[in-house]
Amino acid sequence: MEPTLHPTHRKVQDAYGRIARIGGGCCGPQSGCCGGGRIDEVAQGVGYSAEDLATLPEGANLGLSCGNPTAMAELKAGETVLDLGSGAGLDVFLAAQRVGPEGQAIGVDMTRDMVAKARTNAASFRRRTGLDNVVFHHGQIEAIPLPDASVDVVLSNCVLNLSPDQSAVWREIARVLKPGGRVSISDMVLLQPLPEAVRESVIALVGCISGAPLLADLQAMVQAAGLVDRAFLPKGEAIEAMLPLDDPMTHHLLGLLPAGTKASDFVTSLIISARKQA
Repeated sequence: MEPTLHPTHRKVQDAYGRIARIGGGCCGPQSGCCGGGRIDEVAQGVGYSAEDLATLPEGANLGLSCGNPTAMAELKAGETVLDLGSGAGLDVFLAAQRVGPEGQAIGVDMTRDMVAKARTNAASFRRRTGLDNVVFHHGQIEAIPLPDASVDVVLSNCVLNLSPDQSAVWREIARVLKPGGRVSISDMVLLQPLPEAVRESVIALVGCISGAPLLADLQAMVQAAGLVDRAFLPKGEAIEAMLPLDDPMTHHLLGLLPAGTKASDFVTSLIISARKQA
């Protein structure tokens, strides 16, 4: 039986289910959803190399990233890695190659269409690489369907801000991490409160902006979850890559901002690093 969905979950699930079916971007392959514009161009703009992208199954990159948390995670052979909001599998497939055949890369996503797409991509990944170390689960990131202390590294890419209960997500991250396990998450954070019109826009919500927490609130959530060695690295240049000026969503969002301001005055991409006490 499906759990009762929070209204925010339902909006996100509907939008990202459509993205999974059409192959990228909120409004199609040439339009944006948290970076879903010109897909490879956006991915490289937020930190992925052309070489990494070339290793992926076709359709794994949907242009939904706001950074490259896998590159920052310093993954090691044999580790178990969890990607929250794994979509079509982009970061899971990159992680799987880094941890190798003795490791495992796990994706969790709440949208069934995304999970189905990722599993199809996994079959292609196995054929191309010979690796059989990838698994995708359907589930909510506020209640991760994994045991306590079961993963070495938690990744996520522009997803946590879509949750209606981000504190619960951080508690779940701490729960599933092994002692000494670490976090490498790319997400959106607010530098100042958004104008009401932007905050209430469904397009902005699915575009990974209106659900973004204030930096101080994010820092408090990570600390309250009991994680240590916390670091927050702004990647402001990712905003320009995610919001190309010829994209309809960019025009929509900029039209909601006060005159004379720009998106990067309010929001930035952030790499969040932390560790569970050993």
